[in-house]
Formats: sequence, structure tokens, C-alpha cells
Amino acid sequence: MSQLVLDISPGNTPTLETFVAGSNLELLSALRHALAGGSERSIYLWGDEGSGKSHLLQACANAAQSVRALYARGSVPVMTDSIADVVAVDDVERLDNAAQIELFDLYNRMREAGGLLLVSGNASPLHLNLRDDLRTRLGWGLVYQVHPLSEEEKAQALRQHAQSRGFALPPEVVQYLLRHGRRDLPSLMATLDALDEHSLRLHRAPSVPLLKEVMQHM
Repeated sequence: MSQLVLDISPGNTPTLETFVAGSNLELLSALRHALAGGSERSIYLWGDEGSGKSHLLQACANAAQSVRALYARGSVPVMTDSIADVVAVDDVERLDNAAQIELFDLYNRMREAGGLLLVSGNASPLHLNLRDDLRTRLGWGLVYQVHPLSEEEKAQALRQHAQSRGFALPPEVVQYLLRHGRRDLPSLMATLDALDEHSLRLHRAPSVPLLKEVMQHM
């Protein structure tokens, strides 16, 4: 049998259309409205790791194709000339004191220029370990908790993803993947893509034994 070499890192470009909303329909609607020119100037997202915060911030930056958009994770984008129309700062809890001052300044500049600032963190503004003035600013705009998907919602998303790739996903494969795979949806999707590629290479239908082979190489 040929050696199993798989790239299982999530590689698809995040979009709002590919985000599985679950209990986050109101949040998704608010982001779309803001990107379409709504009056909101600041939106803060918080939730556990793997809940989809990074997907949403990257998706918003990707969606803002007709304007200047910037995305940074754990840092503040540097703008030496004009202010960007959309700026997304992911993992705000990782900012050191100097970067927090930069974000505070950026918040005020974006507000004056009429731009849209999107920020994500691992806790609500009240519970962030940041400067008081920055925490206050982040709480001024819209604040949404990104709720993780339920097991059934994840299962449905996996089945739909498999269908989009042209193969049927046996229930036992879904159950095994949810029980033994990583909890975040991008990693689950990436494992499913790797299973599909491995199955095609071996000319065999997706199955739990093949999934185990794939997961052993994660």
C-alpha cells in the first residue's frame, strides 16, 4: 500500500456563506448588515477556542473586497497612510500593553473615519485582562458571544460538506469523527477532506477503518 501523506490543515478561504451559523444567526445578520454599510462602527465577538471567531473575522475581511480591509491575529495592523475601511483584530487577549495602546488609538481613529472595527477575544469585554479604557471601548459597540455548534449541528454540517464533495458519509463515520476528532469544525472538515482524498486514492468507500488511518497521521 502507498504511503499515507496528507495535508489536513484547514485550507479553504473563510467566507460568511461557509460559516455554519447554528445559534449565531443574529450575529451573522449583524455582520452582513455592518459590511453592507450599516451604522455600527465596532463589533466585538467572544467565545471559546474553535467556536468560529477567527473564521468570522477572516470572512469579513475577505467579504470587504470593494474597500481596504486588514486582518491581524494577536497584533494590531500597521497603517502608515490612510485608515482602512474594515479592520479585524483577532485574539485581543494576546496583545501586550503597547499593542493595547495601539488598538485604543485605532478604535478612536476608525470611529472618526467611519470605518468598521471587528475584534475578537476569549471572554466578554468585562472579563478581559486588558487596559480599562480599551475594555470600555470594546463594550461600547455590538457585543456577541459566538456559540459553539451542538453535536447534531456539527453532524449535519459534516454530512453537507461530504455531499458537496460528492460522497455519502456513513453515520458511523460521523459518530467516530465527532467522538475522537478535534472539537472545532474547521479541523473536523479538514479531517473529512483528508478521508475523502485517502478513500479516492485507495478506491474504497469512506469507512471508520480508513478514518482511523487518516487520524493516526494527524
